[in-house]
Amino acid sequence: MNPRSLPFVAAIVGGLLILAGSSLFVVNQAEQALVLRLGAHRATIKQPGLHFKVPFIEDVVRYDLRLLPLDPPAEEIILGDSKRIVVDTFARYRIEDPLKFYQALKNESNARGQMSQVVSSAMRRVMGQVMLPSLLSDERTRIMEDILKEVTERSASYGIIIADVRIRRADLPEETSQSIYDRMKSERERQAKELRAQGYEWGQQIRARADRERTVILAEAERQANFLRAQGDTESSRIFNEAYGKDARFYKFYRSLEAYRTAFAKDTTLVLSPNSEFFDTFNGPSRR
Repeated sequence: MNPRSLPFVAAIVGGLLILAGSSLFVVNQAEQALVLRLGAHRATIKQPGLHFKVPFIEDVVRYDLRLLPLDPPAEEIILGDSKRIVVDTFARYRIEDPLKFYQALKNESNARGQMSQVVSSAMRRVMGQVMLPSLLSDERTRIMEDILKEVTERSASYGIIIADVRIRRADLPEETSQSIYDRMKSERERQAKELRAQGYEWGQQIRARADRERTVILAEAERQANFLRAQGDTESSRIFNEAYGKDARFYKFYRSLEAYRTAFAKDTTLVLSPNSEFFDTFNGPSRR
């Protein structure tokens, strides 16, 4: 081969390689593609593999074939009973018709914005007809089915299929939550005051009843004690009388000792005559 022709051959080979690279493209298992000829649709490719296009005239637009996430921002919704709640939702969708999708939305970024509006509109319309207790009960499943049905119908024109729409979280607005908290706090404080007042009243009643029972018990005990003391005094007098009747001299002697014990037990000064009858016991039998 003539050495001078080598650059020419290399240029031809390079051009063929570039032409081949511009003519062939690969679609993998997670993709689908549109072939556009000067902006007009020529083919829709959903089968993975190696495909051909006219170089420099046709372009390939690729879209994901898998489920795609949609996370609209949380928003405040007014329910049918005029209650306000902040709803945080999420959805999953798939591009079913890439041509419709391209014609309506062009790319996934535009799709997320448009579908967020569709989901928001459907939720406002459906949830604007239900009450808060229904949203917190078993009816929530039916409500979500209604929302999914409406979103599916409206997204069909975009070549999109909605797989699911769910409420991630539904909370009361911050100002409403604070108002409810303050109202609950006031109600609990009112109940606490009522219970304390009732407790004080019951305590007073219990104390009054206890004081009354105490007075009755003490009076009954005092009555029984007086009765027993009277019986004891009577029995003591009887015993003394019997003892005095058996031996008058011994009884007089015993009573004298009792008198001495009582008198001398105290720190008392007695001024008595030696001939006083108080000392008869000390003076011997002759004085008695």
